[in-house]
Amino acid sequence: IIGMMEKEMEYRVEMFNKLTHTCFNKCVENKYKDSELNMGENSCIDRCVSKYWQVIGWISSLRFI
Repeated sequence: IIGMMEKEMEYRVEMFNKLTHTCFNKCVENKYKDSELNMGENSCIDRCVSKYWQVIGWISSLRFI
């Protein structure tokens, strides 16, 4: 059981890292003008994360069919 828990944790960490990398590269400019995200970047990241989780949900539901 502990081995399964470790695999699940590794999967979730990998998924989170992919989400972070994907949405950051898609939404944040490389120029770093400000120390905080602007409104456009925040909106983009919100939409990106929402779509990412939606797709993960679809994929997860297909695994059990």
